[in-house]
Amino acid sequence: MDADEARISVLIVDDHRSFGEALAVTLGKEADLDIVDVTADGESAVHAAEARRPNVALIDLQMPGMDGLETARRIHGVSKETVVVVLTGADDELALGRAINAGAHGFLRKTAPVQDLAEAVRSAHRGESLNPHDEIEFALRRLRRLRAHDDDIAQRFDRLTPRELEILQLLADGCAPDDIATRLDVSRNTLRTHVQNILMKLGVHSKLDAIVAAIRHGRVTTVDVTEAVETTPDLTPRIR
Repeated sequence: MDADEARISVLIVDDHRSFGEALAVTLGKEADLDIVDVTADGESAVHAAEARRPNVALIDLQMPGMDGLETARRIHGVSKETVVVVLTGADDELALGRAINAGAHGFLRKTAPVQDLAEAVRSAHRGESLNPHDEIEFALRRLRRLRAHDDDIAQRFDRLTPRELEILQLLADGCAPDDIATRLDVSRNTLRTHVQNILMKLGVHSKLDAIVAAIRHGRVTTVDVTEAVETTPDLTPRIR
């Protein structure tokens, strides 16, 4: 194997271009690493992967628009031989599970020493695991439990009556209790009962939990959740 064949081609994807370029300069000093491109968004990364067919792609997890996980999936669609390593600046146990499910080979912190990143690129290229097996299994189990919970919540929304869904939307809109009661022509006590029924049916503990779940599952339009919580602080005491 000659020197060119021994080199590992690397694509770097990070929406903070200065970080991506700095990483490219540093990794480019490694004798066996060849930085083929630095992109700042997912779409450009997919095009670069299709054109350059890099051995390894280092992809930032959190990017506006197409995030790192979707970018990983798309890159696998156009360059199956490319090994994806997801980089993140945040500690998120679930992110490892999501990265593996998206087809990434491993998950690394941006704060890792550059030499560790260089060695991770080599390890990924050799097909070696970048994360301990028990850490991966733990993350995947947590992710499965979360998805099962989400599926359960989605089914629970079917238990809500049209009136309860209407109230949930008004809560999400940030309407005050008096305004909701007036609009629906009900008493405050009746409104309180409706809200408590919503919490019980969804299996959540607070109005905020209900609103967030409703937004995640597309049952209400997206609003300023903070405003919704602040305008009705006394409406839904937490269920113990």
